[in-house]
Amino acid sequence: MRSSLRGAGAAAAATALVVVVAGSWFGYQQLAGPSCSGRIQLSVAAAPEIAPAIKGAADQWVADGAAVGGTCIAVNVISSDAVDVAATVASKHGATLAGVGQANGTAVTPDVWVPDSSTWLLRLKSGGATAFAPANGVSIARSPVVVAMPEPLASRIGWPGKKVTWTDLLRQVTTGKQPLRAGIVEPTQDAAGLSGLLSLTAAASASGSAGSPQAKEAMVAALRALATNRSSLRQDLLARFPRSSDPTSVINGLGAAALSEEDVIAYNNTKPPIPLAALYPEPSPMPLDYPFAVLPGIEPVKASAARVLFEVLTTQKFKDRLAVQALRAPDGNWGEGFKAPQGAPSPANGGASAVPPVGQGGAADLDPIAIAKATTTWSAATQSGRMLCVIDVSGSMKKPVATANGASREQVTVAAATGGLDLFDDSWSIGLWTFSTNLRGSQDWNEVVGIRPLSSNRAPIQRGLASIKPSNGDTGLYDTLLAAYKEVQRDWEPGKVNSVVLFTDGQNDDDNGISRAQLIQQLRKIKDPEQPVRAIVIGIGTEVNKAELDAIAHEADGAAFVATDPTKIGEIFLQAIALRPQAPR
Repeated sequence: MRSSLRGAGAAAAATALVVVVAGSWFGYQQLAGPSCSGRIQLSVAAAPEIAPAIKGAADQWVADGAAVGGTCIAVNVISSDAVDVAATVASKHGATLAGVGQANGTAVTPDVWVPDSSTWLLRLKSGGATAFAPANGVSIARSPVVVAMPEPLASRIGWPGKKVTWTDLLRQVTTGKQPLRAGIVEPTQDAAGLSGLLSLTAAASASGSAGSPQAKEAMVAALRALATNRSSLRQDLLARFPRSSDPTSVINGLGAAALSEEDVIAYNNTKPPIPLAALYPEPSPMPLDYPFAVLPGIEPVKASAARVLFEVLTTQKFKDRLAVQALRAPDGNWGEGFKAPQGAPSPANGGASAVPPVGQGGAADLDPIAIAKATTTWSAATQSGRMLCVIDVSGSMKKPVATANGASREQVTVAAATGGLDLFDDSWSIGLWTFSTNLRGSQDWNEVVGIRPLSSNRAPIQRGLASIKPSNGDTGLYDTLLAAYKEVQRDWEPGKVNSVVLFTDGQNDDDNGISRAQLIQQLRKIKDPEQPVRAIVIGIGTEVNKAELDAIAHEADGAAFVATDPTKIGEIFLQAIALRPQAPR
C-alpha cells in the first residue's frame, strides 16, 4: 500500500467539485459559461501521491467554471490505494488476483481510475476479467523505481558515482557472512515492490541457464531474503530503516528496498537522521506510470468529461503540479520545483544518462506471463500452509508427453511437485499420497509420507517423490479425494490454509468405489465452516472431465485447473497455491 509520508499537500485528497466541458482544452476555454443546469458527478480514484496534483487541477477548474452541453459536471477526486480499487474491480468483473484480498464490501468502482502502475490493469485482465477493457490508459505521470538505501551503506558501494546492477544487488542480498538486509512491500499488493521483484528475480534467472539448479537456487535465495523483511504497509517498511547515525543502528536496520523515487524524496523531506540514497540500478526496473483509465460502462456524458480531464492533466501547469508532489511527467522530465535525488537520471538535468523510454511501463510493454509468474511464485513461497499432495499413479500416467522430450506424465508431474517443494519454507506442513485402484488391498490410495512440518519432513518428501512410479491400475478418484479431505480435516491446523492438492490425468473409473453423487453428499455432510479445508484438483492432459473436476472442487471450497499441456503443470500448481483465500480488504 502507498505510504502516508507525503509533502504538505499530500494529505488524503478532499472532494473537489469541478465543472468540465467535452472536447479539447481549447474548446473548454471557448465554451465554458457562467451558468449550467443539472449535475452529473464523475468519480476519480487516484493513487495517494498523485491525488493532490489532480485535486489542484480540479480546483483551478472550479475557479474558471465549465459545462458539458449546458450540464454541470461534478468531479469527486478520491485518494485510494491501488490495491483497494483493484480488489473492488476484480470482485465486480469476476477476476482473482494473487495476494489481493476480497473487496471490503463498501468500496465503489470509480468512473476514472489513476493507479500508480499499468500492471494493475494488466493483472485484472490476466486474472479473469475478460470484459474489463478500460479506455485511454495513457500515462499522465512517472516515478522511476529505485533501490532505497541508507546513505552510509550506499557510499560504501560507490554511490553516487558508481553504477549498480541488479546482479550486484542480488549478490549482496544472498551471499556473504553479513548479507545486505533487503526488504520489500508485498509485491502482490504494491507496484514498486513488484517492479523490484521482477528485476531481482530476472537477475537470479540469469545466474544460470533457464531452469538450471543454479538459477533455481538463486531465485529461492532471493525470495527468502526479501520475504524475511517484507511488509504489507509501506510506512512499516520505511520505519525499519536506521533511525540513528550510530554504526550499530545502521548495520542492524533495513539496508535496501525497492521503492519509488517519489517515496525516497518524501521520506527525506521528513528530515530523518539517516537520509536515503536513491540508486538507479541497471537494467532500469519497470517505473510507476500512472495510467488514466476510464473504466467500462460509464455514461457518455461522463466519458466526455473524462476526455477533457485527461487533456487538462497533460498541460505544463499539471507538470509543475506533479513536480511539487515529487513526480515526473510521463516522458521522464520534471516540472518547476522538482528536487531530484542525487544522481537521478533525466533528460531535463543535462546528464548523460536518460530515463527509460517513454513506452516502458505502459500496459502494451508489459509481459503478462512474467508478472503472473512473479506474483504466483512469490505467493507460494511466502504464504504458509498445511497441504496433502495426492498424485495419480494409474496406468495412464505412463503416457509420454510430446512437449517434454518423451518424459511420461508421471515424471512431469513429479518434477512439478518437486519444484514447488523447493519454494516452500519450513513453516509449511506437507504430506504425500499416491492413488490408483487397489493400491493397498481394496484401498485406492497409499500414504507415502504423513503430514508433518517441512523442518523435519523435507527429505522424506523428496525421497517419496523420487520413488513414485505408475501402476497398472485405474483411477480411484472419488474414494481417494474423500479420504484425503478427511485426513487434512483430522488434524486441522489454525492459522494456516489447510488444503488437498490432487493431480490426476483421468476420470473416476473405480467400479467398486463411491459415485460422484455420493462424494458430493459426503463432502456436504462433513464440511466444517469453522475449520475449512480447500481442495485443489489439477487435471493433466485431455482425458480429464473439467466439469466433473469443477463440481467436486466446488463442494470442497476449492478450484479445478486443467493443464492440457502437461509441461505447464508447474505453472498451474503455483497459480493454484497463490489463489488460496485471502482476508477481505
